[in-house]
Amino acid sequence: MHEEEPLLRVRGMSKIYGPGCENCLLLTGPEVESNRCPRCGSIVSCGGVSLDVYPGEILGVVGESGSGKSTLIKTLCFDEEPTGGEMFLRGVDGGKTNLWTVSKQKKRWIRNHQMGVVYQNPHLGLRLDFSSGGNIAEKLIAADWYHVGRIRERARDLLAKTEIPIERMDEPPKRFSGGMQQRVQISKALANDPPLLLLDEVTTGLDVSVQAQILDVIRQLQRDLGITMIVVSHDFGVIRMLADRTVVMKNGRIVEEGLTDQIMEDPQHAYTQLLVNSMIW
Repeated sequence: MHEEEPLLRVRGMSKIYGPGCENCLLLTGPEVESNRCPRCGSIVSCGGVSLDVYPGEILGVVGESGSGKSTLIKTLCFDEEPTGGEMFLRGVDGGKTNLWTVSKQKKRWIRNHQMGVVYQNPHLGLRLDFSSGGNIAEKLIAADWYHVGRIRERARDLLAKTEIPIERMDEPPKRFSGGMQQRVQISKALANDPPLLLLDEVTTGLDVSVQAQILDVIRQLQRDLGITMIVVSHDFGVIRMLADRTVVMKNGRIVEEGLTDQIMEDPQHAYTQLLVNSMIW
């Protein structure tokens, strides 16, 4: 289907909380409806997850709470260390180095130059006491921008793209609504033109009308910039609006993957069928 090489490759990623044992992956998962290892009591948040993300596509990751989808995002952006597995990014060492094995310094460089992250809680992605422009400047300085005029111009441009009034550029996000805070966070994540944008439950907890605004902003940015995205959500409605392809996670495993339209119209796994049928059409 894809002639291009993947932008991101993940192979066999596992994340186990607890002592872990040789039975953890064998005795957990969708077949036994449990993440907890009955032998050692460890929680297998992700177990052997593999996926590819191609340039310019939006990959959706959907599943209920505890499915492992947020753990996946956290390990991709180095917020969490995986227990095992490999991650390759085409823009780093030609996609030949497992990024989970590199130094902290190199991970910081990758995070600042190759990725943007938008968290469910804006408090994690923003300094709420800084100005909106200052938040964007922080990301740009980390990515080796030093010219104050250019930084300010870039901040103004990004805030306009995410529909933040320019006259509020010097206000701190703590004065903004939840939806506006998310849009500032998206601006900050995009500041360094990252090849990959990771979005974790970015509409959760927002009013339906605000959710729609955020999704419109994300879709427009993708059209304008052609940026590659991974969008994590428990809401199949969000995934349907945004994602070209979708992976469905349950109990730390991928149980189904494919084109979003195909999964919506003809889900194969019983769990996917349940998720699709529970949507409000």
